[in-house]
Amino acid sequence: MAHYPHPLIAREGWPFLGGALAAALLVHWLGGFGWALPFWLIALFVLQFFRDPPREVPGDAKSVLSPADGRIVAVEPAHDPWLDREALKVSVFMNVFNVHSNRSPVDGEVMQRWYHPGKFLNADLDKASIENERNALHIRTPDGQDVTCVQVAGLIARRILCYVGAGDRLRRGERYGFIRFGSRVDLYLPKAVRVQVTVGEKVRATSSILAELP
Repeated sequence: MAHYPHPLIAREGWPFLGGALAAALLVHWLGGFGWALPFWLIALFVLQFFRDPPREVPGDAKSVLSPADGRIVAVEPAHDPWLDREALKVSVFMNVFNVHSNRSPVDGEVMQRWYHPGKFLNADLDKASIENERNALHIRTPDGQDVTCVQVAGLIARRILCYVGAGDRLRRGERYGFIRFGSRVDLYLPKAVRVQVTVGEKVRATSSILAELP
């Protein structure tokens, strides 16, 4: 996998931003600023939605980093349906004002990738984890710990993008995917992890440590 650098604007947003700016400029030229104002606001929204800032990687190899910006909506024991095991589930909900670039929570090798079509329920709901469209990665750390990282589509999210597959290696904080327009990411961690966050807490991709592996 080629490592994608961190531009100020995510590559996924370039066509949207280009179209929004072109529309705003055209209306501005034809009708003036008053008519073009809604189009400039749309362009500004697109610009902030697709921002993709670089982040410093904290902690060490045992630190599980947040895979997404957003708010913690679940920290609970759960059954990991992908690896058929009991695990500790930590879920991050992203609204349309969060950065939507997804980053690897741990160092490790992608053992398997699954894609499951589904519904587009509000990603803030618990049932979104099992009913919505989703893409899951099984990542095994160098010391043999298994982490399942699941991108889940949301109410208006209609595109999950994932750029890695079985055999690829990821570094903590490395960009591996993107979800457009509101969604969530679920992590299924070994039960013995030491959780560092609580429900309702706001976290940032890469910058926030969610848990420590045993």
